[in-house]
Amino acid sequence: MEKDTIFEPLKFRNLTVKNRIFRSSISGRWDNYDGSGTQARINWEEKFARGGVGAIITSFVPVAIRGRIMPNYATIDCDERIPFWRKVGEKVHEYDCKFILQLSHSGRQQDIGGVENQNLKALSSTSKTEPFHGFRCQAMTLAEIKDTIQDFADGARRAREAGLDGVELHSGNGYLFTQFISSGINDRQDEYGGSLENRARFLLDVIRAIRKEVGNDFHLQFKISAIDYNNAVTFWEKPGNTLADSIQVCQWAQEAGADAVHVSTGSLFPHPLNPIGDFPFEIIRKTYDTMLSSGIYTIRNYLLFRYWLLRPIFALLWNRVKKSLPPQPLKADEVKDKQIRKLLEANQGRNLRLAAEIKKHVNIPVLCTGGFQQASYIRKAINDMYCDAVTIARPLIANNDLVHDFAKGKDIADKPCTYCNKCLLNVIENPLGCYELSRFDNDYEEMMIEVMSVFHPTHFEQQESSKAFMPLG
Repeated sequence: MEKDTIFEPLKFRNLTVKNRIFRSSISGRWDNYDGSGTQARINWEEKFARGGVGAIITSFVPVAIRGRIMPNYATIDCDERIPFWRKVGEKVHEYDCKFILQLSHSGRQQDIGGVENQNLKALSSTSKTEPFHGFRCQAMTLAEIKDTIQDFADGARRAREAGLDGVELHSGNGYLFTQFISSGINDRQDEYGGSLENRARFLLDVIRAIRKEVGNDFHLQFKISAIDYNNAVTFWEKPGNTLADSIQVCQWAQEAGADAVHVSTGSLFPHPLNPIGDFPFEIIRKTYDTMLSSGIYTIRNYLLFRYWLLRPIFALLWNRVKKSLPPQPLKADEVKDKQIRKLLEANQGRNLRLAAEIKKHVNIPVLCTGGFQQASYIRKAINDMYCDAVTIARPLIANNDLVHDFAKGKDIADKPCTYCNKCLLNVIENPLGCYELSRFDNDYEEMMIEVMSVFHPTHFEQQESSKAFMPLG
């Protein structure tokens, strides 16, 4: 067999990953309300490690309770969390898979703040209310910025003490770092606002603080929205950072000590371009009620989602930016099924052009996210130097063994991901999983068995099993 680019190891400065497929950051509300972890999360991550990916990038892991995006996600805000993350890492390592912890802070993009934060405004670079959901916030003081920088450094130290393989700063998709970096959001007048250099200062200060805390031999990457498209939905807002701005930030981050950059897009999550695909009203009208008390515009959104006569208004705003996108740089030309090929060409590799431009200007590996699920397409993206590896979330939820399929010579799974985004919009309220009923031959019970499988084995069952084999005496 000829050497397959997908299965060539990727060498970073301090880390080697066995192949070029990373599980991107996605996960459900598996954990305890207080931020402690559960067996369900271990089971969840094991699914993807067993499926053959070279590395897993976790879902957002808050470095402080004040900065969590929603409850029931395991945190890294105190030393008591280290043993749990060590267990997760050990399970993932059993499959020769690397485990990268994504350090996060919500900033103003706090979907469900939790009871601890219900009387507190979210911290941000700005005091401007977030325009889509209406999340209220307050601009961080310099003292709060300093404390948050240390929170990230402490989170990285804990990840290292847990034996994990590295950390990723979630500095894209509208969370706290984006709120500082973006010209469309940051309206500060001090050393953390104004010029691009000032707006990037928070990210660069965190990178330097992490290096001071953990040294230079621990993997550190960052995620960035290459273009903000900050006015994609709320067209009256400023557009935000350009690709040229992001290239400069990436160069500064490399100089500060970053080992890799993970390219995404958008200044909120979800965003019309991240993840690209459908917006299933039948799901969001059932789950968005969970967020009604979170923002001052959520009732407006809920009405637009719930009543079919109003949905075209939202759809017009949500989809308008997609029409202005240039054609895909690569084509899914090896797929014979015209319907599947059309689906792939509309959704796969949407960030490749952006990643390629960033790659021309940095000397660290570039990871790219964006609906990848076709082996020949991924090979071309890497061979043509658009990126060094791809990160995948939804298509791996649909097909956990996708990498094994590639190893067997398949170009695409038998039942590809349809980019329906039902997994994403369910996760606010329901267990994360594939909710595309057609993939289960319209058998709802079969679909629920798969969705609920992550809860088995439970911690209780494992304890009972271990007792059964204990010698008596």
